[in-house]
Amino acid sequence: MSDLILTPNIDGVDDFYAELIATHEGLSDADSQALNARLVLVMANHIGDRATLSQALAAAALKSEE
Repeated sequence: MSDLILTPNIDGVDDFYAELIATHEGLSDADSQALNARLVLVMANHIGDRATLSQALAAAALKSEE
C-alpha cells in the first residue's frame, strides 16, 4: 500500500492554485461543481491505485469534519 502525501508536493503551488481559480472564473456554481467532479475523476484515473485513492477519500473526509 502506498503512503499518501499530505504535505505540499506541487511545483509552483501558487501558480497551480491561480490556474485552478482562473479555470473556475465565470462558471455558475453548478458548472464549477461539475468541473471539480471531472477534475477529481481525471486525477483519480491518473493515480489509478485503488489503495491510494481510498486513502485520499479518507483524508478528504477527515478534513471536512474539522
